[in-house]
Order: sequence, then structure tokens, then C-alpha cells
Amino acid sequence: MKRLTLFVLAMVFVTLAKAEDGHQLWLRYQPVNQAKVTGPECLAAQELRTYFQGENATLRIDPTMEEDAYRLEVKSENGTENCIITAKNEIGLLYGAFELLRQKDIRTNVYNKPFFKLRILNHWDNLNGTIERGYAGLSIFWKGKDSGKTIRDQKIFVEDPEQPIDTALIKEYARANASIGINGTVLNNVNASPKMLSDIYINKVKTYADILRPYGIKVYLSVNFASPMSIPAKGFNGDKPVKTADPLDKQVKGWWKAKAKEIYELIPDFGGFLVKANSEGQPGPFDYNRTHADGANTLADAVKPFGGIIMWRSFVYGAKHKGEDRVKQAVSEFVGLDGDFHDNVILQSKNGPLDFQPREPYAPIFDNIKQTKQMAELQITQEYLGQSRHLVYLAPMWREFFSFVAPEKLVGIAGVANIGLDTNWCGHHFSQANWYAFGRLAWDPTITSEDIAKEWLDLTFGEIGKAKAEKSMSASLCEEELLSVMLRSREACVDYMMPIGLHHIFAFDEHYGPEPDGFNPHVPLEWCPVYYHRADSSGIGFNRTHAGSDATSQYREPYCSIYDDINTCPERYLLWFHHVPWDYRLKSGRTVLEEMTFRYNRGVSEVEDFLRVWQEVKPNIDQQRWEEVQARLEHQLDNAKEWRKTCLDYFGSFTP
Repeated sequence: MKRLTLFVLAMVFVTLAKAEDGHQLWLRYQPVNQAKVTGPECLAAQELRTYFQGENATLRIDPTMEEDAYRLEVKSENGTENCIITAKNEIGLLYGAFELLRQKDIRTNVYNKPFFKLRILNHWDNLNGTIERGYAGLSIFWKGKDSGKTIRDQKIFVEDPEQPIDTALIKEYARANASIGINGTVLNNVNASPKMLSDIYINKVKTYADILRPYGIKVYLSVNFASPMSIPAKGFNGDKPVKTADPLDKQVKGWWKAKAKEIYELIPDFGGFLVKANSEGQPGPFDYNRTHADGANTLADAVKPFGGIIMWRSFVYGAKHKGEDRVKQAVSEFVGLDGDFHDNVILQSKNGPLDFQPREPYAPIFDNIKQTKQMAELQITQEYLGQSRHLVYLAPMWREFFSFVAPEKLVGIAGVANIGLDTNWCGHHFSQANWYAFGRLAWDPTITSEDIAKEWLDLTFGEIGKAKAEKSMSASLCEEELLSVMLRSREACVDYMMPIGLHHIFAFDEHYGPEPDGFNPHVPLEWCPVYYHRADSSGIGFNRTHAGSDATSQYREPYCSIYDDINTCPERYLLWFHHVPWDYRLKSGRTVLEEMTFRYNRGVSEVEDFLRVWQEVKPNIDQQRWEEVQARLEHQLDNAKEWRKTCLDYFGSFTP
């Protein structure tokens, strides 16, 4: 309630004149330099001394407290208030300081600790500076140079490891992550280059680790499984690569141990490796007739003496189970290996069984793996949800996932980052909310989407200067309207893209815009939209019941039975699990095509309303951010209309 009140008060005084580029994210505290801070001299003390609006703050170390936890207390002494932050170490103090700054005022004692031990960003950044599925500019970590060549009018960049690191920018990145409790970052793409483990790049990783460490952030690396065949390991095999990557080969095991030692000598708190193996062309243990457990355990043994972990992705298809329904292949591949992985291996799985669609049922691998540690992989970058061009707030989608997969089953959570060199970090000003929401849910998965959105609006738009109040919308109404837009945006996206269980009907490769008729005989069938909707003259949808691909059998009860029966299957998953005739009527009484038409129209109407709201709040928002969001909303509306027309024209062609 206090945050809402502060937002309302702040929004009464807003600016029309001051330009705002969004670079400050949600960290818009104004320096006051008034608080007297006692205790350890650390980053927490610096933050409070600069930004805390109270008079006194005390920092205390209590080694008996839990890792990363903090306690906030307010005590009155001689008529003045003293805010006391207690934690196990300086990182806990920093988390507590950011909580105090976020709340602005603490009236009751608070004890807080993170739910997940591992709260990790995954950057799909390539060594040439490009970012796979990145929509906010080039990488903040890796720099490339223009090769002078192009492909399809796109510049081709090549690696340039000699370029200097932007230390100031990385510190800003670290501070932003620490403010929301993120404690790990994978610096490079899961489609990893073996060069990542070369001397020149490991030395750069050390520099990043040194910058990030004071903010409580460990570094991790994605590794190419075939790295031993092209990169030497210091002091091993005469400093030459080996001839195989077979995980059971003694030389390969020795290579990984030597490489791990080399890294940990430079970075003692290095977190470990993330691995994508035998998926989408990446090398892996299948190349040697070995299992995922064989591959993961070889790497796990290499990092275990140093306290490292292996995050092994379950996103595999088209290898050993080629031809099987793609959404079944992860369970088919890993269920028989459950219990075979070493204790420092974590199976990392996407929230849904396909690939970060606007709506998917939860991934049944979370039901089937019981003896191996698991973590969820969410996608902050909006690969399939309008990228950085659409306003889509993702917290409701992630909360939906946690309503099916109990957080207690997971040891961590990973988020595919949406961060790049764009001035506002994320491309779209409102995409910053998804970075923020990921961090807040990684700390506490029970926080509501609404509460996170209120926090973010308050911190991001609540204190932006002064304006003539008579030109501004009522501040309470402004907050209410913007909150409504955020909370409705994901459902709107589902409606204007792929309602009632449609999925993966995007334009090939770029995954932007509709292509329901997409088919290319030169690529795997499961990359083609027609594989997923299976529209024909008899009906539409993918039959995944016991009479079809039997994907429903991978779910625990009651969901196995609920999804398998067309009478109980939630309509939001209807075409995901069932092939239905065109004259099938939904609960609304509308036929399938009529329901699709209703949903597409509703999605477009929602974006029209988002534009109306943004127009009305214009006096309350600084000019630069208002104009930049306005331009993207206009594009979002055009794209939503394109989705509606393309899909209804195409699917309508199958009906009489």
C-alpha cells in the first residue's frame, strides 16, 4: 500500500521537458548524501550513504544467518530512527540495502531470503558480438568487427577479442542484477564456440568475474562438447588438443580436468558449465554412442573438486528419437537416465515442452525426473512474443508455470537474457519489466505479477521530475491504467498470435510474424508450422491424446486425464492436444473458426486499447520514452492486424 501511495504522489509531479533514455532502468534513486551509515565499508554502505533518505543506517554481519538472507529492523534512538541491516556477509547486506531503497521506508521488521539458490541469467551472446535471439543491440560482453561481408543484407561480424572491456557498463549491469537478487550469469551462447575455452577468452572471463564478484554474481560458461578436439588445455597432452571428444575416453576426461583446473586457478569462484549437446546440430555424447549422463558426468567430475556445477539442457530433439512428436522427446531421452547423473549435475529444462511459445502447457519432464536435480529455463528475451517490438509483460506466464510445477521441485531458475548495447538495455522500455520480474520471481516465486508490476512502475516511472499537474492524468488513474496494460498484455499476445492452443506458426527462422502455411522440404519437419497445426478439410489441431502421439501420457494425474479428454481439456490448450472438426463448438457456443475470429479480434482490440491508454498518460511520461513506446505500440498494432488477417485467411480456406 505504501508503494502505491508513493507512486501516486510521485506521478502528480512529472516531466514533459526532460529527456529520458531509459538507461537507469529501475534504479532511479536520486543522490541525497545524507544518511550516516555505520558498519562494514562495502557496496551496501555506499548505496545507502548516497541514496537512502533516512538519517541513520547500521550494517551488521551475523555469520550464523543463511546465505544471501538479510534482516531489516527499525529502532528509535534518542528521537531518531536507525535502520539496521544484518546479514551473513556483504552480499546479503547489499541485498538488504536494495530492499530498503526499493521500499523507501520500513515500518516493520523484515526477514528475507531467496527461495532459489541459483538465480542465473543465460546470455546467448556470440564471441563476434552478435546475440542469438537478441533484440536490443550487440553484446555487452563480446566485441566483434565488421568483416565487410553481408548475408541477406545483414553485416557479418568476426571475433575481435583484443577490444577492451567496458568496465563501467559491466558495473552498471552488475548493480542492476544485484538489486533484484540475480547471482549468476552465463556469459555466452549455448550454441557455443570452442574458442570460448581458449586462453584469450578465459582471461577476459576472469576480468568479468572480478567486476561482478563484489555484487554477488558468479560467472558460468556455455561450452561446446567437442572443445577438446580444437582447444589445448594448459599442461595437458603437450598443450595440444586431443583427437576425440568421447566422454569415456581417458584423454578426454583428462582434458576436461586440466581445463577446469586452468579456469579455477584464475577464477576460484567460477560457477561451472552450461551444455547444449546433441540438439540442433551441436556435438554431444551421441556422436560416440554414449548417453547424456556419460557426457554430463565427465564434465561434472572435472569441476567437482572446485565446487562447480554442470547445467545440462534437456532441449533435445531430432537425434535418438527422430520422428517422435517433438514435445515428447525430452522425456523419452532423459527419463531412463534419471538417477545416473552425478550430484553436481542439474538438468535444465524449458518451462514448456516445445520452445518458449506464447502459451504452452508445462513441460512434463518436471513430472518424470525424480532423482536428478532440476532447474527451469525461462526466456526473458521475447523470441516468440513480439521480440523487443511488442509490449508483453511475462510475469503472468511464469506464474502460470509455477502453478503447475512447484518451485520446491527446483534447485534454481535460469532466464535467457534480453540485454544488449541499446541505451535502454532491452530494446523496448517495457521489456525492462521482464528482466526485473525474472529477478524478483527468482528470489520469491510467490510474488504476484501485479505486485511486481506495481513495484516496477513505481521505480521506473514514479519519479521522473515535475510537470504542470493540470495537464496530467490523475496519478492514481495513470498507475491503474498502466498496470492494467501490463497485466493484460500476455493474454492479448496469445489472442492475436495463436489462440486456443495454436503454436509455432511463426515465420521461418526469425520467429517474427505469421506463417501458418510454412513448409520447407529442406529443413526438419518439426521446424515447419504445418507440422503443428495440421489443418485440413476435416479440422485443425495436433492429436496428442492416447489415440494420437500419446504426449498426454507423459503428464502426472490429474493432468494426463484432463488433457486427454476433449471434454475436460482447457480450451487454452485445445489445439495443442486435440485435432477437432471445424464445426466443433467451444463453451462459448462458437465453432472453432468463429472462436479463432473472436480471439484474433479481441487481441487486436486490446492493443488498440493499449495505444489509447498510452495516449492518455502522455502528460505523465517524459517525452523521449513516451515517443519511443508509442512508436512500438503502433508497430505492435500493425503486426497484430497482420497476424489476424494472415491466420484467418489461411485457416478460413479450409472451411466451406
